[in-house]
Amino acid sequence: MTAQCCCRKAPGAEAAPARPPPEPPPALDVASASSAQLFRLRHLQLGLELRPEARELAGCLVLELCALRPAPRALVLDAHPALRLHSAAFRRAPAAAETPCAFAFPAPGPGPAPPPPVPAFPEGAGAEPACCPLAFRVDPFTDYGSSLTVTLPPELRAHEPFQVILRYTSTDAPAIWWLEPELTYGCAKPFVFTQGHSVCNRSFFPCFDTPAVKCTYSAVVKAPSGVQVLMSATQSAYVEEEGVFRFHMEHPVPAYLVALVAGDLKPADIGPRSRVWAEPCLLPTATSKLSGAVEQWLSAAERLYGPYMWGRYDIVFLPPSFPIVAMENPCLTFIISSILESDEFLVIDVIHEVAHSWFGNAVTNATWEEMWLSEGLATYAQRRITTETYGAAFTCLETAFRLDALHRQMKLLGEDSPVSKLQVKLEPGVNPSHLMNLFTYEKGYCFVYYLSQLCGDPQRFDDFLRAYVEKFKFTSVVAQDLLDSFLSFFPELKEQSVDCRAGLEFERWLNATGPPLAEPDLSQGSSLTRPVEALFQLWTAEPLDQAAASASAIDISKWRTFQTALFLDRLLDGSPLPQEVVTSLSKCYSSLLDSMNAEIRIRWLQIVVRNDYYPDLHRVRRFLESQMSRMYTIPLYEDLCTGALKSFALEVFYQTQGRLHPNLRRTIQQILSQGLGPSAEPSAEPSAELGGAQADTDADSDSPALLLGDKAPSGAISLRDVNVSA
Repeated sequence: MTAQCCCRKAPGAEAAPARPPPEPPPALDVASASSAQLFRLRHLQLGLELRPEARELAGCLVLELCALRPAPRALVLDAHPALRLHSAAFRRAPAAAETPCAFAFPAPGPGPAPPPPVPAFPEGAGAEPACCPLAFRVDPFTDYGSSLTVTLPPELRAHEPFQVILRYTSTDAPAIWWLEPELTYGCAKPFVFTQGHSVCNRSFFPCFDTPAVKCTYSAVVKAPSGVQVLMSATQSAYVEEEGVFRFHMEHPVPAYLVALVAGDLKPADIGPRSRVWAEPCLLPTATSKLSGAVEQWLSAAERLYGPYMWGRYDIVFLPPSFPIVAMENPCLTFIISSILESDEFLVIDVIHEVAHSWFGNAVTNATWEEMWLSEGLATYAQRRITTETYGAAFTCLETAFRLDALHRQMKLLGEDSPVSKLQVKLEPGVNPSHLMNLFTYEKGYCFVYYLSQLCGDPQRFDDFLRAYVEKFKFTSVVAQDLLDSFLSFFPELKEQSVDCRAGLEFERWLNATGPPLAEPDLSQGSSLTRPVEALFQLWTAEPLDQAAASASAIDISKWRTFQTALFLDRLLDGSPLPQEVVTSLSKCYSSLLDSMNAEIRIRWLQIVVRNDYYPDLHRVRRFLESQMSRMYTIPLYEDLCTGALKSFALEVFYQTQGRLHPNLRRTIQQILSQGLGPSAEPSAEPSAELGGAQADTDADSDSPALLLGDKAPSGAISLRDVNVSA
């Protein structure tokens, strides 16, 4: 064949239709088994049926794709052993856009469970022929997932749209948390929620489970009567005559941000574009805490970083079994209801998730090795928002509190720990959730803060971040995209070679282990942090009687929560303390602290446990009897099992285990087993308690209590030291 110039057509050939320039393939992600680099995912449709009695989700997934090369042999998706694939089929997509397909939900009968939903595609002129079946196989990938290979027809052309239809059921999936009514506040109806971050949603539906791939999605969900279903979508509706909920997300999102929650949930408006959803008994508290505030935070963020692009910003409060504090699912932030009693922590956690609307959701890290691109930028934006709304002193106090925790984690890990890098090397087979730590948040924040200081004006840096979001919105980026954009926006800094300053090189920021190369000036918070330091110094001074008398004159009941928490953290860092100091501390503060929120109480109780202070041990028991959340139970069990109180821990666990989610029970059992030694492994019942528990290797892998290794952290660090907001 005669070679042809690219600007001419062959003799007699018709001009090819104009085609948009090809999109760059997604970044390679070692945590994904998928062939995402060979395809463009245009849209996905989900038909889902919730079956709480069987703890099963039945699903039908319709993927709308284009091959980037001709004749791909197979489509490889991320999946999970919890998924049982019933069938795979192929359908040519119509030339013109068609309305989303409907789904038929087989009626339950007396026999075996009904099959998964069946898609019903539009009929009429131009409709595509029926689906043809495809062969598929499932292979092992890692301990957190499998690979699903679907054989494709051989005649596929590049950029020709087609659909793959997968029908499946998912049971005991790490992404899907089923709660019996007894594990909710109202104890009335079953509850279910999904948690996809980082790599769990491959057990929710087969997908390109990598943050490098984004697409729009729609869903139809059938649930038991009286159960409210919500999803992370820009549009939602309940179709009463069909008994189904319909959802549509009009902006492209990565797979981990497709989220669902269903239960006894009621709404209340808290602003012009926000409402809270909660169980009826929690709704008044949630409404009173957040009414008007969310709109204030959104407006502040818009002034800084441009228009909020997701339409609504709603919040759903989940039962205490939710394994982290909060998750930034677009349009619908998930947040643990336990945080409602701690006002300042609630404020910070919600503002952090608001910030993710720009940094993380709109512009996403392309690989899990650079999570700081989402978390570090969101933390910086969160602190700009709090400065605008609550002042610099409060922001500096919260920052000091978090940086204290960062240095506490550094002491445990050592300054040469590879997980202290911003660009962490993710080895094949390692769960990306193991990289989630305070360095992702706080070292990332310090680097972003350093960049803001280079340009000399926070407002100019806000302008840069606004331009960065506008340029990269709805895409996924790597660190070089951010840094190249920064130097292009500030050409004078590029001329000064700020990226190569000795000791502060950008490359060093990204790849050096250890603490941040520079930390922010927090002197504007000294009016709040200085009293904390002074009180701590009093309690470590000699003679004790005189110091205690001076300390008792300071009324900490008027302090901010973060001040009291910072003070108690300093005492925790110094534990074990002399017994006479602990006795005096208890006499001075125990009753007062017992009346404060859970973030304060847990810190005091950890001091009690780490110092074996038996007179206040009844408070530890009462606290554990009232808590069902991992963020308030795991730290205490960790401390109890590293000291002389292991038998006490076992006794309390036996009495309270029935109120804990099976995943949390299993985690506590692991802690108790390690603390008691191999000869005294606990079981929750005379028979093996874990036999009926949901396998939670993957679910717990997203839980910071186990992020630093297979063993529960001891002594110097616990769950409280890790920012568990996603």
